[in-house]
Amino acid sequence: MPEKSEFTKLLEYLRATRGFDFGGYKVSTLMRRVHKRMAEVGVESYADYTDFLEVHPDEFQPLFNTVLINVTCFFRDPPAWQYIAEEIIPRILADRAPDRPIRVWSAGCASGEEAYSIAMLLAEALGEEAFRQRVKIYATDADEEALLEARQGSFEERQAADVPTLLLEKYFERANGRFVFRPDLRRALIFGRHDLVQDAAISRVDLLICRNALMYFNGETQAKILARFHFALNRDGYLFLGKAETLLTHGSSFRPVDLKRRVFQRTPNSNLRDRLLAISPPAESSDLPPGARQLRLREAAFELGPVAQVVVDRQGFLVQTNQPARRLFGLEPGDLGRLLQDLELSYRPVELRSHLEEAYRTRAQVRVSDVPW
Repeated sequence: MPEKSEFTKLLEYLRATRGFDFGGYKVSTLMRRVHKRMAEVGVESYADYTDFLEVHPDEFQPLFNTVLINVTCFFRDPPAWQYIAEEIIPRILADRAPDRPIRVWSAGCASGEEAYSIAMLLAEALGEEAFRQRVKIYATDADEEALLEARQGSFEERQAADVPTLLLEKYFERANGRFVFRPDLRRALIFGRHDLVQDAAISRVDLLICRNALMYFNGETQAKILARFHFALNRDGYLFLGKAETLLTHGSSFRPVDLKRRVFQRTPNSNLRDRLLAISPPAESSDLPPGARQLRLREAAFELGPVAQVVVDRQGFLVQTNQPARRLFGLEPGDLGRLLQDLELSYRPVELRSHLEEAYRTRAQVRVSDVPW
């Protein structure tokens, strides 16, 4: 189709001139948003819009704003944030030594409201002095204009209306009719440009907030981003998604903590495919190297093979199961990341227990036959 070809050339032009790769976005959504911007400037074809961008370089910013749609607010979806405050933050603090840093990544932070929201909750939980000493909040977005606004920490009254009164009085100062986040606490927040599709993940994160951003990407790109998120999080770190998102197809890397509020916890280990995805460069599915295709075939063969199989790492954690194993042993997605010794599979039937212990001790293959089930 000529229109599709022109649109592809427009995307290539954006990548070549601005380093912005929209290849991972859902095509239908992307075309709809570009069309919206084209209508606003009175251009009808993608080819003409490419020419328009060449003549009017200041058009790139409104185009990116239209495509990325930076819509956010303080404590968006209040019940979910209440759960973070009452359940997740106390768990994070309880599992860490009093002098250990707390690292948070707000990915796709837009104008910063969510980053400041988590800052207030952590300051409430830790106390202001400990917050200043221990907390680092990395807030990133692909939109430089949104980041410029976020760095100011200054909000209009209508924006601040979503902040509970007590928190507003405690953490903001009035200046020229606006609410400005307190400078002494603002130093804990670090804002920077980051492209979820192309850039390496921030590491050693305790809580990763990425709300209503994944839904704009196609399935292949979502898998890659989630693999990077798994790499970014500490062993028992938490992932907080938006109300319209879930991880039903990524159960090997994250287990649900509260599906209703879209809170997940990193499983201790990911599979080989996820580790390769986390470090591989962006690529269209049709451009995948042969090794990646073979890896997917092996993974599919493992998942759908007739023999029940489970994979346990050297520390004894269950890291992978296939469909027959889940059905035969009654395993659930939430069992991934648990110690095998904590699962019924490790001691029933009793004939298996001694053989499992032998396999752990010798690191050698052990075959058991005629086991009653």
